[in-house]
Amino acid sequence: MIVRLGFVAMSLQVENASPSRTMTFANFSKLNDREAGIRKLERIAEENLRSTLRILKHCKASEIQMYRFSSKLIPLATHEDLLEWNPFEALAPAFQEVGEFVQKHGIRVSFHPDHFCVFSTPRPEVLAKSELDLLNHILMLEAMGLDEATKCNIHIGGAYGDKVVAGERFVRQFSSLSPRFKHRITLENDDKTFNVMETLEAAEQVEVPMVLDIHHHAVNAGDISDDELYEHLWPRIVRTWDKERERLGLAGTSQLPPKIHASSPKSLSDPRGHADYVEAEPLVQFLRHAARNTEYLDCMLEAKSKDEALMKLIEDLKELEASAEGIKVLDGGRVEITAD
Repeated sequence: MIVRLGFVAMSLQVENASPSRTMTFANFSKLNDREAGIRKLERIAEENLRSTLRILKHCKASEIQMYRFSSKLIPLATHEDLLEWNPFEALAPAFQEVGEFVQKHGIRVSFHPDHFCVFSTPRPEVLAKSELDLLNHILMLEAMGLDEATKCNIHIGGAYGDKVVAGERFVRQFSSLSPRFKHRITLENDDKTFNVMETLEAAEQVEVPMVLDIHHHAVNAGDISDDELYEHLWPRIVRTWDKERERLGLAGTSQLPPKIHASSPKSLSDPRGHADYVEAEPLVQFLRHAARNTEYLDCMLEAKSKDEALMKLIEDLKELEASAEGIKVLDGGRVEITAD
């Protein structure tokens, strides 16, 4: 099984390249000239896109083929007092340049809207805000010229006192979205509420691919055993990706592989928190099982040390390669894993 590794948003290797520079609404409100303030927001967004392109070029040079965009590329993009503002005309060239680079070099990119994007909510105003937030992410992908194979990853949301009812509400409210929204989504298990089984059942009902977060599963497994995860749930997760490839008319599994998230617990006292780096051996243990029925897999590292964590993991895998069978580091961002 060929595994590509990626990292999230920031680079610790590329200096002065934050893709998340911002302006608070309080500071925006202090400006006497509203139009001048909007132009300043657009300049900040353009700087964020330039930084994103620098990070993508770093990915290419480092042989890294996966990257998650910052959701904060456009400051105050969905603020309720700026809803008449359309930044995409001014930012069109910068977005296009990012999209062209991604497509030219075959880098798999994605977004992960934050925890305020929830479709299990019982509150209409929160649902409307969630739709607006998701629309902003979709508009950014469209501005880059990226098709529906490029996804936004979300969680089901909160339980609001009754997880069964909340899950049913998610399915109902998500299903009412237009295809433009639904076809951009992957669904991920979370670390407190909806476990792998519950998330998979929802993903199957709304017909979107599921992203398995193996750290979240470790701290929110419910009564799911390792055998059940490996033997029954993982093959079902893979099938959600098979169906999506069929819908998109993609032939090979290498074109849109299943995706997982991996991280290590910050500490014994904070097992849900993300550590700076990712422990190689627990990840390899999962990958060996996944390799039984999976040819290609993409793994997003959610580590505090970003690209440095990825590079350290590659070095750690090289050490394991020297002492264990079935591990072969292919380059700076890929490894080949043989089933156990």
